[in-house]
Amino acid sequence: MMRVLHVCTEIYPLLKTGGLADVAAALPPALIKAGCDVRMLVPGFPAIRTGIRTQKLLMELPSRFGSGPIRLYYGQLAESGIGAYVIDAPGLYDRSGNPYADADNHAYPDNYRRFALLGWMAARLAAGLDASWRPQVVHGHDWHAGLAPAYMKAAQLSSGRKLAGSVFTIHNLAYQGLFSREVFGELDLPGAFYGIDGMEFYHQISFMKAGLFYSDKISTVSPTYAREIQQQEQGCGLDGLLHHRRDDLRGILNGVDPAVWNPATDPMIANHFDKDSLVGKLANKTALQLATGLAVQNEAPLFGIVSRLTEQKGLHLVLAGLPELLRRGGQIMVLGNGDGALELAFRDAALAHPESIAVHIGYNEQLSHRVIAGSDAILVPSRFEPCGLTQLYGLKYGTLPLVNRVGGLADTVVDCSLENLAEASATGFVFEQFNLDAYLTAIRRAFALYERADEWRQVQQCAMTQEFNWDTAAQEFLTLYRAVAVD
Repeated sequence: MMRVLHVCTEIYPLLKTGGLADVAAALPPALIKAGCDVRMLVPGFPAIRTGIRTQKLLMELPSRFGSGPIRLYYGQLAESGIGAYVIDAPGLYDRSGNPYADADNHAYPDNYRRFALLGWMAARLAAGLDASWRPQVVHGHDWHAGLAPAYMKAAQLSSGRKLAGSVFTIHNLAYQGLFSREVFGELDLPGAFYGIDGMEFYHQISFMKAGLFYSDKISTVSPTYAREIQQQEQGCGLDGLLHHRRDDLRGILNGVDPAVWNPATDPMIANHFDKDSLVGKLANKTALQLATGLAVQNEAPLFGIVSRLTEQKGLHLVLAGLPELLRRGGQIMVLGNGDGALELAFRDAALAHPESIAVHIGYNEQLSHRVIAGSDAILVPSRFEPCGLTQLYGLKYGTLPLVNRVGGLADTVVDCSLENLAEASATGFVFEQFNLDAYLTAIRRAFALYERADEWRQVQQCAMTQEFNWDTAAQEFLTLYRAVAVD
């Protein structure tokens, strides 16, 4: 049974800021089902500490990276029972709220220390810190875990022995963990690691680049995104390295956890439904309208947004397209937070049109389920999108995605073209160019199809039969693990 250590910073439902938490919650159980012995390594953020049961102190370690004394605990995640190592370093991790930034959304200036400790501890576990369990593969997620393969490589160079195989997953290349080169000396890595062939990135340190350069294998969250990031437009300055490592790079599509996202059983929504009985779908729409102050109507579609409010997500297209959407009688419900200017713009629009536009600034897990269950269509018009989980949830709930053809959106949504409608393969609305005209054309097609109730229902039912499951992803990861595992 292959022993795999997953290194990540958030896990649903304990702590979630985005899709990484959903992946960290769903992939390990699928791997266990496939025959792996999986454990997690997580920082001791307060929200995570409270969600670990039967915690046992494994050892105490001296201060690293300005942490103060470190305690390493082992316990089980309350929801899944999966084993988890928790790094208790209060000086670095004992901060309420967002794990990466303060209340004003400013990144903590010591993030390089906080996540260096995470990577360093992963390497220590790979070296046998826990005498009872030693991973054969260390699987790091996003830039926060980027130094894990670097510390493992440094140990290998020092001892002449490889500790474990390493796999590094890019969830979003745009977030790279960039820090001043002046802090490199605090990381306790060989001086040669700061260079073009290493973790130097335009005279800075990149935790993301460290993961990409030193890991044995690289994955990202969709096949199309794996190709896109090898090109300059979406490579974020790392396209050359990724193209060089293309034989080690694989796009593995995310899945949907049916225990969390299933309209037939979801405890967070007002009414259950499935593809064979969509009556409850309309009841959820009505419930959402009543709860948010929108006018109760079913003559025009209700569009939902559950998203970080950032430029990447294409939300300026949504704002620019609001007059057309309103002119046609449509409604929109926005759930998310992020860029202050976007938050203000959506709030102002809601104040001007309270029966047609509703906005909830912040994140609320229950409301996200209700928005996806109650909307007719889900808007994901992203400039780039590594995978996207929102459109997958929309498909599951018969909430037709309207998306730009990029990344995982291209891999998961089939456009409502005439030929796809005729073949009963259409599942949403796809536009090809990232501009307002293309977006509005897709919006108009959504309104046109909504007026043809039988065809809309046919597309809903096709969408709800799509299978994006973690069992498939787990098998693909097993192939990567077998290629790099150290006995």
